[in-house]
Amino acid sequence: MRALPIVLAFFPTFVLADDIPLTSDVTAAVLYPRGATVTREIPFEAPAGRHDLILTDLPQGTPLDSVRVSVDGATLGSLTVRNDFVPPRSADDDAAFKLAEAEVERLEEELRQGLAAVERITLEATAAEARIAFLARLGESEGVAEMEVASLRDLASMIGEETLAAKQIALDARLRADAAKRDLKELREDLEKARQALQALVPEDEARAMLAVSISGQDQMQGKLAVSYNIREASWRPVYDVKLDRKEGRLDIERGALVAQQTGENWRDVAVTLSTARPSGQTAPGQIWPWQRWIEDPAQPRQKQLERTQSGAVLGALVGAADAELAAEPAIEEADAVFDGLAVTYSYPSPVSVASRADNIRLSLGDLTTSAETVAQAVPLTDTNAFLMASITNDMGELILPGTAMFYLDGRFVGRQGLELIPAGGEADLAFGPIDGLRLTRTVLDRNEGDRGLISKSNELSEAVEIKVENLTGEAWPIRLLDRIPFSEQENLEITWTAKPRPNEENVDGKRGIMAWEFDLGAGQSRLIELDHTLEWPEDKVLR
Repeated sequence: MRALPIVLAFFPTFVLADDIPLTSDVTAAVLYPRGATVTREIPFEAPAGRHDLILTDLPQGTPLDSVRVSVDGATLGSLTVRNDFVPPRSADDDAAFKLAEAEVERLEEELRQGLAAVERITLEATAAEARIAFLARLGESEGVAEMEVASLRDLASMIGEETLAAKQIALDARLRADAAKRDLKELREDLEKARQALQALVPEDEARAMLAVSISGQDQMQGKLAVSYNIREASWRPVYDVKLDRKEGRLDIERGALVAQQTGENWRDVAVTLSTARPSGQTAPGQIWPWQRWIEDPAQPRQKQLERTQSGAVLGALVGAADAELAAEPAIEEADAVFDGLAVTYSYPSPVSVASRADNIRLSLGDLTTSAETVAQAVPLTDTNAFLMASITNDMGELILPGTAMFYLDGRFVGRQGLELIPAGGEADLAFGPIDGLRLTRTVLDRNEGDRGLISKSNELSEAVEIKVENLTGEAWPIRLLDRIPFSEQENLEITWTAKPRPNEENVDGKRGIMAWEFDLGAGQSRLIELDHTLEWPEDKVLR
């Protein structure tokens, strides 16, 4: 009689417990640029005592070490989690998928019956044609010539009547077969649409993980189980429509977010929150290790040098590790503080449904508006026409995240670009396409390259450039033209330059040698800029 307890001892403990199986769905998700925190809330009822609430529908890729559980209405006990050897789920399939599958099966059966009906009609025509062939052979038999006239007349009449009837039957069968085939054409189209509808539904047929939650209570329990965990198989990214109204001097940014997930289960009516936090990225500042330098006799043997290098590296690593250990917690706290300060969250007001590996859902994040100053930016070194630029200051009170943007100018689509990060209070220059009527020409008038020029000097190089901007449009434009001269950080490489007119700005954006001219150019007008530079260096040196 003791054999049964001994055998049962080898089975998992949840089999012996007073189990209460539950079916769960994702109810909320906080999505990050990569990853998400997912929450499942499941109501339950249980009699007094100790029980295990069993969930067997978590995605198999769920990182079980990140699972966090809370219980309302009972006392929470131990948790059991596993990815393998999970009990089978209940056969509670998705209703929409089940209906679509049943419709495909119904239409397939109807098509089979229709094809059988056409075949039966075709058999009627075949039988009638066989009768006609038999009657023809009957009239050609040897005994017909010896028949009396009356008998021959009766036979001919019978053959004619029977042949006519058989031909009518064959004709009727062919007409009915053609009509049945036309009906089958419509049925095949309906079946193809049903199959497409079935394929559009993503079945949840992947393996799952299991969670067993132990609860207890002295009285009847009725409450809610909340399970949350972190995953990598979900993401969101910002997308924008950037619209410039030149006449009003206004820039409108229509913000959206593309949401996708690949968890193996479909999300239905989920409360979605979008966060700019990046828990999958770096969350603590980098470490700086002690840097030991020394001098030594250059004739010191290589082995000693190697030993000293290695010992110095080991010493530096040990000292750095000790410093890191002492400062680890404050560094992480500092990183968390900065990270939280940069994070922005968006809570979408309506539930969202996202099919696994199938959907890219676009959610609206609202519109922002600011003023914009436009200018035609000309870079004749690389371009043959100027481009329209809009300068803005982010006074809209929100961070503009990096993302893909569709750019529109006065209601016309001009292109697709990446939008860089624009912090609150930050400035940005946005490009809205070429201005074909603003033509740029950059001509090298004279160049002396050492012994290849008309003036042969091995330690001198000079170049004279003429830049021309022509306004062939019907309106005046503010122009910002950029060009460059070489720069040097060596005293013995001397660079001199002249420009007519002088540039309005030198070393633009901290870039040495980049110069900017700003001027207004009326319709039909042109402007010339002369830019010369000369490089001189010692005769025993080579210019690079």
